[in-house]
Amino acid sequence: MIVEISHFLALLATGLFFLVGCFSFIRSGNIYISNLITRTYSHAFLLLLTSFAIYVWLAITDNFSVAYIASHSNSDLPTFYKISSIWSAHEGSMFLWILFLAAWGFLFNRSIDNEVVLKPLSIGIISIVLVGFLSFLLLTSNPFETILPFGPPNGADINPVLQDPALAIHPPTLYLGYVGFVIPFACALAFLINGNTEIKWEELVRKWSVSAWIFLTLGITLGSWWAYYELGWGGYWFWDPVENVALMPWLAATAFLHSISVSVKSSNLRIWTILLSISVFSLSLFGAFIVRSGIIDSVHSFANDPQRGLYLLAFIGTIIFISMVLFVIRLPVIRSAGSIKAFSKESFISINNILFGSLVFSIMLGVTYPLVYEFLFDQKISVGAPFYNAIFIPIVVIASIFLFFSIDSKWQRTVKMKFFAGPTSFSVILAVISVVLCIYFFNTESFTIIASLFAGFLIIHRYIIEIASSIFSKKYINPFSVLAHFSLGLLIVSIAFNSMLSTERAINIKINESESYMDLNIFFKDISLVNKSNHDAIKANFLIEDSFSNSFSLSPEKRKYFTRGQITTETAIYVTPLRDIYLTIGDQLEDGSWIVNIQINYLIRWIWISAVFMSFAGLMLIFSKQRQKI
Repeated sequence: MIVEISHFLALLATGLFFLVGCFSFIRSGNIYISNLITRTYSHAFLLLLTSFAIYVWLAITDNFSVAYIASHSNSDLPTFYKISSIWSAHEGSMFLWILFLAAWGFLFNRSIDNEVVLKPLSIGIISIVLVGFLSFLLLTSNPFETILPFGPPNGADINPVLQDPALAIHPPTLYLGYVGFVIPFACALAFLINGNTEIKWEELVRKWSVSAWIFLTLGITLGSWWAYYELGWGGYWFWDPVENVALMPWLAATAFLHSISVSVKSSNLRIWTILLSISVFSLSLFGAFIVRSGIIDSVHSFANDPQRGLYLLAFIGTIIFISMVLFVIRLPVIRSAGSIKAFSKESFISINNILFGSLVFSIMLGVTYPLVYEFLFDQKISVGAPFYNAIFIPIVVIASIFLFFSIDSKWQRTVKMKFFAGPTSFSVILAVISVVLCIYFFNTESFTIIASLFAGFLIIHRYIIEIASSIFSKKYINPFSVLAHFSLGLLIVSIAFNSMLSTERAINIKINESESYMDLNIFFKDISLVNKSNHDAIKANFLIEDSFSNSFSLSPEKRKYFTRGQITTETAIYVTPLRDIYLTIGDQLEDGSWIVNIQINYLIRWIWISAVFMSFAGLMLIFSKQRQKI
């Protein structure tokens, strides 16, 4: 059978990756060994890629003799969802996760010359990580198991909430971000093993780190967008445990990118850079453990036997332990000889690292404390938004203020901070005026919202002045830094306005009746039954008119899927540049009225747009570095 071929190729790839790991510790300076490592790794990756391609073909052709495909696909699904069903559950998504990990190593392997000192050892470390995860896949989560003598004729079905283009794209994008940090992790360990402090390993991994950060940013953004319109949450972030384990590596990666820029320029902050490179990948592995161990309940997690998590926990713990032992052993060697000057660019990035580390620790505490408490006292507790907001908002505001003052700082030079002169004072005045206007027009008294608006406006106004100065005075600015940090200011302001202005209400309304909410008049026109290939839907039709006499229709649905009998809610959203009108329909009451939930979400699109702008800044940086090399 074809599935056995796919299985055999995966086993063969595992064996070759193991050989690469062994070869890498045999005189890594030998060019012949380096060539052998390069070729063996490439062959191993191509075998794994072929194995996955065959598996995709099995899903497309409805080969329900494969247990995983039979459990998570259906012959009536469109081809697109048959493919995405592969990563809709644990075994298949782990297969894709490992393939992407190997793909990053393959691209690094083909892009770096064999003469580069750290390459053989780095490829060997990536291969050892791959062997560990492939062993986990093949021994505890085998996607190649078959149903004998015959599989079901039509399969089961993919979870209805996963039958959405955004969610089909979101996990692969997020996985690419997670596993992409294996390259700086492997190179950092190779640098520590080698022990030669003259090696500029930071330059070797910078563009790879930015690339992985872009994928991670876009993956988180896509997940937030999907949860907004598909799950009916009506918000961009709910501090779900699985959302949090995606945010932790992003925060650590953002600090790492800032730190690596210092190490490349001046060899300062090397300790921070190496520690963060280990931390980012370790947090990605921790996320894999949380999602796949079954120890938490989340709409995002894979429900599995927690015993599988013991292997992951042991393997991840071993990786982190070895990494930290190497780090501690080499700590006296990698310590920077010089000191960081006060009010230099390096000093502000050091502060940034401390603040971002505090945020990561806070999230880790929020994720793990309920697990520890349940283990000790056999009682479930939850850590929600109040805890995270109380910690996040002050730290983000403080970080924004430090970012504001760092704009005038210089690399490796102490600069006298002119707090009350020139562009700095003008930006402060503009920010204060903006906040006062917001308080006056929107009548807000929330200190956290006012502080967030002030911090966001500080960044926005300061960079607007920098851009104007660049245009009219020919002053040089770093376009990548400007776009990324301006986007951060836009993100903070958008979140503050969204929290301040957005409203929600549940109304009871009958067909051919109207209800008013805020500046909207909502008329319930009718309700209809829609028959689709794999579900039936109740579709409600509403005509909505605002205070400017603009009218539009919204048609939320409730669906029932045939195979699983699962009922889902489909939102209807009217999008404008400033706000979303967000409608969902609930149950029918005894008097014939329907429960309808309406939300008005202000500036929510700009939250995602700002994240896309940040990713674009990273993309610009990568291509600019490539042009400089050419």
